[in-house]
Amino acid sequence: MKQLSLTILLIAASFFNNTTIIKAQEESRYLSAEVLWEMKRLGSPVISPDGHWVVAPITRYTVDDDKSHTDLWLFATDGSVERQLTMSGFADGQPVFSPDGSQLAFVSRRDSDDSPQIYLLPIKEPGEATRLTEIPTGVSAPKWADSYIYFITRVWPGKSWEEMSERIKKNRDSHMSALTWNALPYAHWDSWIDEERQAHLYRVPSAGGDVEPVTLPTGWELPRSSQGASSYDVAPDNSWVAFMADSKRDGVDPEIDIFLVRPGSSEAVNITEANEATDLNPRFSPDSRYLAFNQQRIKGFYADKRRLIIHNLNNRRQREVAGDWDRSADGLVWMPDGLGFYGAIDDAGTRRIYQIDIATGSPRPVTSETDYSGLSVSDNGTLVAINQSFLYPPRLVIVDPRKGEKRRIDTFNDKIFDNVQLGTYESVTYPGAGDQDIQMWVHYPPGFDKTRKYPLYLLIHGGPHSGITDGFHFRWNAQTFASWGYVTAWHNFHGSSGFGQDFTDAINPDWITKPYTDTKKAAEWFADQPWIDETRMIAGGGSYGGYLSSILLGREHPFNALVIHAPVYNFYSQMASDFAVHTTRFGDYWEDPSIYRELSPHYYAGNFDTPSLIIHGQLDYRVPVGQAFELFRTLQHRGVESRLIYYPDENHWILKPNNSIYWYSQVRKWLEKHAAPGGK
Repeated sequence: MKQLSLTILLIAASFFNNTTIIKAQEESRYLSAEVLWEMKRLGSPVISPDGHWVVAPITRYTVDDDKSHTDLWLFATDGSVERQLTMSGFADGQPVFSPDGSQLAFVSRRDSDDSPQIYLLPIKEPGEATRLTEIPTGVSAPKWADSYIYFITRVWPGKSWEEMSERIKKNRDSHMSALTWNALPYAHWDSWIDEERQAHLYRVPSAGGDVEPVTLPTGWELPRSSQGASSYDVAPDNSWVAFMADSKRDGVDPEIDIFLVRPGSSEAVNITEANEATDLNPRFSPDSRYLAFNQQRIKGFYADKRRLIIHNLNNRRQREVAGDWDRSADGLVWMPDGLGFYGAIDDAGTRRIYQIDIATGSPRPVTSETDYSGLSVSDNGTLVAINQSFLYPPRLVIVDPRKGEKRRIDTFNDKIFDNVQLGTYESVTYPGAGDQDIQMWVHYPPGFDKTRKYPLYLLIHGGPHSGITDGFHFRWNAQTFASWGYVTAWHNFHGSSGFGQDFTDAINPDWITKPYTDTKKAAEWFADQPWIDETRMIAGGGSYGGYLSSILLGREHPFNALVIHAPVYNFYSQMASDFAVHTTRFGDYWEDPSIYRELSPHYYAGNFDTPSLIIHGQLDYRVPVGQAFELFRTLQHRGVESRLIYYPDENHWILKPNNSIYWYSQVRKWLEKHAAPGGK
């Protein structure tokens, strides 16, 4: 009997062990958080002038030490070459080809560098990367024009490089940590702004030599909150520099304009002075005759339509191109003949490539399905882009602008993705607020069986003017949520981008009525589907999605529980943010208290009774972390089941591998507690 019992126990143990192994193997086949962090992540590519080569930064993560490693990779446009180009062990990025294509400039911080510097690497012959600059304040956003390389650095005006170096060392060695401000801005997303420093353009001969200031002599600095490659451009013949600057010099209510200056001159001309709203993204034509830029017309509305303006550098005349087109002209690159643009356009739930003719203003769609971004075009017209969808991460492709066909030239994530089982997805439309059509992406679990009933996880995107397009999302991946056994959806509610100016602006200043209605009607649409269990519904989102989830807390809704990440909860304490949403356009709360009284979720706390998972990061200066603590304390005082997850080392997003994996695991536990997964 003892022998028989032992045999039975061994068989049982073997069964349960095998079951555990099989379950683990099945889990590993899905798009888990761990798999997301195994994948390499593709950065913006740049194509060589002759169209033969593409260089792109690729980042991989090591979960064991929470570190990222970014190297430059080289690809042949015919698909014959795919190899790592730099292997320094440091972050190499922001590549740019020389005009003749023989060299590559990029930014790196290597062994002896205290700050990022420009390095040069030969492309057409063997050789090692050599450092070009020694700028104590570091460099970013290099651009190569003629025999010069331009770059941005944040300096202390009036100080020499030696004095700035000493200042940096003194600050680094100091035990005093106080920061002081006398004016706005004081922060941007997750970084404090030193008001004594300014961002300026400099240039250096590509063969080496003295570093020359470009914007410093003009007295105008680049926008203080943020600067990058889109903040300026240089004419290919090196005749002009265009840059963005705050013409009001007012951090409270900045007015961003486009300025023109000749290299070596101290006279900069504001070419958009007549427009009070934001002018941005300057880019010169290949023949240096024209400057294109984006222009918005509604002051204080960051999601206003970005119009395409062409400025003639000879006669200073300006004209709008494709003015009747109800889309923002984003992600533009000049065609090599200078007769038009290719653009990555947010278009009704999909980021498509369009060709825009500057003579007729006619936009022509080049691609139809899946998302495109990061466009770069060679002198011979070869167009490279990043392509992605909900079902695969960003890939490097060559696009035929005439036929819209794509040809993939990378394979670096294939081994990981070949073993991943995915669900399916589709775009649906349902009547939302005012019976207006609302587009929604619906994701089905792997092995979805429409004869069974599944729980719903309805995602509420942030922004609020950031429409969800057909792209891969590492932080809120709908296919990952679906793999847990949930039908998962993103609805592009009123206010979302990509559906026209009126639709985007339909929620200002009333952030509640239409998006709330759209969300309820999305839930009703799902409740009518035979494969949804309306008793197992959960909703959640981050930023504005956290705001709308907080609104749901205080109003009627069908959800068992909520996931509330980085929520705008109290409109009054949200004044601590680095960015005031309504003040410029609609006035401050002391001028019109009714807006804030009606819109702030905390006024509806007396109705809160839905279990809520709240998540926030300390380094979030866009939605300060106190918003989450206020909400959590309120829920606890009301006796509502709630859980707060606080990250002392994260910002508005959860960006570190282990923190992200934990985030996914906790969201999954919360969903499973309040809405059992799987079809029944």
